[in-house]
Amino acid sequence: MREEKMLTNGEPEEAEEEEEEEEEEDMVDPLVTIRSKCEQTEHCVHLREKLETCEARVNSRSNTAEDCTEELFDFLHARDHCVAHKIFNKIK
Repeated sequence: MREEKMLTNGEPEEAEEEEEEEEEEDMVDPLVTIRSKCEQTEHCVHLREKLETCEARVNSRSNTAEDCTEELFDFLHARDHCVAHKIFNKIK
């Protein structure tokens, strides 16, 4: 019990929490960074343009059965393929 009081009422615990929060703020998920870089590659840019064209076409029509699933999957597949080759270098 004595240790519990020291941990809950002591200042060191608060200082440690502040340090942990600062460290968490500084950390960036490498997956997000790599995805954004991969989205800028020529192949992914081309597929994103096709997806955006499809979305514009579908959104311009009031009644259509068309969706852009194929274009979306093509873009995600290309991006994830690029990410797969780079992400494992970042894992410890």
